[in-house]
Amino acid sequence: MGTVRTDEFRKDAVRIALTSGLSRRQVADDLGVGLSTLNKWVNALRDTDVISAEDRELARENERLRRGAVA
Repeated sequence: MGTVRTDEFRKDAVRIALTSGLSRRQVADDLGVGLSTLNKWVNALRDTDVISAEDRELARENERLRRGAVA
């Protein structure tokens, strides 16, 4: 069985993944969790109060830029 992570750890991981500018793979590796696990946490917690509204907009912009979208 895998390691059980606390809710606080999951929230911090999501905040880091969405606001750090690092790739999700890098964040997952740095935190010692699987990429799919981190992605599940992000999808579950993305629109909660884990990050502020300003940071949420920054996170969306970071994701858009990582995908190479223009405008």
